[in-house]
Amino acid sequence: MTRFSQTARLWAFILLAAIVPASLSAAPFAAYVMDARTGQPIYRQNADTRLHPASLTKMMTLYLAFTAIERGQVRLDSQFLVSSNAAAEPPSKLGLRAGQRIELRYLIRAAAIKSANDAATTIGEGLAGSEEAFAQQMTQMARALGMQNTNFRNAHGLTTEGHYSTAHDMSILGRRLFYDFPQYYNIFSRRSADAGIAQVSSTNKRFLDDYPGADGIKTGYTRAAGFNLTASAQRGNKRLIATVFGGTSTAQRNQTMAQLLDSSFSRVPDRVREVRPESPRLLAQTVVRRAQVEPTPAATQPVAQRLVLQTSLPPVRVNRDALSEAVERAAATPVAAAPAAAAVGGLALAASARPLLRPGASPAAVENAVATAVASAEEAAPSASLAKEAVLAASLRPVPAPRSRGNASLVASAPATGNSGTDPDDIARAVAEAVPSSGGGTSMSLMASPAPKPRSEGVILAAMGEGDLANPEAVEIVSRPSNSGRSWGVTLGMFTSRAGAEHLLVQTALSDGATLDGASRRIADTNRGFEASFVNLTKSDAQLTCERFRAQSRECQVVGP
Repeated sequence: MTRFSQTARLWAFILLAAIVPASLSAAPFAAYVMDARTGQPIYRQNADTRLHPASLTKMMTLYLAFTAIERGQVRLDSQFLVSSNAAAEPPSKLGLRAGQRIELRYLIRAAAIKSANDAATTIGEGLAGSEEAFAQQMTQMARALGMQNTNFRNAHGLTTEGHYSTAHDMSILGRRLFYDFPQYYNIFSRRSADAGIAQVSSTNKRFLDDYPGADGIKTGYTRAAGFNLTASAQRGNKRLIATVFGGTSTAQRNQTMAQLLDSSFSRVPDRVREVRPESPRLLAQTVVRRAQVEPTPAATQPVAQRLVLQTSLPPVRVNRDALSEAVERAAATPVAAAPAAAAVGGLALAASARPLLRPGASPAAVENAVATAVASAEEAAPSASLAKEAVLAASLRPVPAPRSRGNASLVASAPATGNSGTDPDDIARAVAEAVPSSGGGTSMSLMASPAPKPRSEGVILAAMGEGDLANPEAVEIVSRPSNSGRSWGVTLGMFTSRAGAEHLLVQTALSDGATLDGASRRIADTNRGFEASFVNLTKSDAQLTCERFRAQSRECQVVGP
């Protein structure tokens, strides 16, 4: 009996060794649990140990794909070309062929739900041009998100030298997917989806079905990494995100995750102040190249140079004696002859050595000028002499002008003076001759001018005489809407109450603020119910809004102008 039991134990041990997977002790164990609302840790074990993340890598691949969509770099219906490198990736895979083109929406579903390696590689190559360039972008984004112990070498997570992460960093990434892209997060809770060329099933279906409140996120397995899982679950107001590295099997990994979540839910409070993660700060590297220039003697050693103004002329010397004689002749010569004397003297601005004295500074010159002026005045008017009386004393007062040229009595009453030509009789006679006696002539008098015609009180807006009644040319009136280009809209379905329709519109506007900026909410009361819709959108914004709703398996329809 003893011998039989020993034989049975031996066979049982051999059978157990054959059944136990080779990865039983292939990877060390690590775990991390955080409160998703605050990001604070609740449980950790080897949380910062660098291990193989396996297909948890695809979370970063999808994060960059969602980022590119939100930035407008690509669309969900963008066609990605499958390379031979992507088509040759080992399973798990979607079955893509080299040279094939497939929409980005199907690649995202295959990478997130089936964990297809060929789909992940196609996403990376389509966004960055090559898998190596995409891996660099993944690492840069990891640093921007605070994942300090993560380095990526590919987009799918197959074991590669230098490709590693930690349970802590993957939990940070899972929280980022939940908060940064809530419009796409529901894809991680799907059990199956249409991937374009095939219907794919979720690798995380068992845990989603077994654990209440679980809604994601991603599984991973390689022989070097073991069975990995980053999960998210909610109970009431509480939400936890946890990561397990190095599970020995799918069942053991899921059981360990369930135990960690159960114990952590009991340790966190129901209500806490939510702290959302800040937007990632991406640092752009700028390469500055400096030109190396060898110094030359001409630039470093100053050389004395002699500047010569060859165009400048020497100053003209002036004979001071000749200049004095010319000034005296100018003072004694009448004004009309002064220019000729100046020309004879050779007066020039360039030849003057110093400013000339004014004539008033020399008494002889002043007397000479006064005598010349008096002589000229006597020749023009012999009755007026500057030598006998002052000039102002001999000037006559102005004769007042008559108020009417037709009134000779006013002119005759002007005071008589000795001035020639100002006799009152002469003025009256001249006025009488200028003004006709008959009323038929044209009068030069202000009082005789006819009164102006009264101005009409009417305002002429346009000339509408008989000559303007011709048939006008036909005018084509072109009307354009004020919101040209924003005449599209989307319909989000029918609701039994107005409150339900309004709640959906407000929630959508808050989550898609960039796309729905400028759009107007509209609720139509129809026989079938309340129809919720957004209007005043461009065609591209309307299509993008419906793409996001359809990605969430929700009803949406684009309405054109």
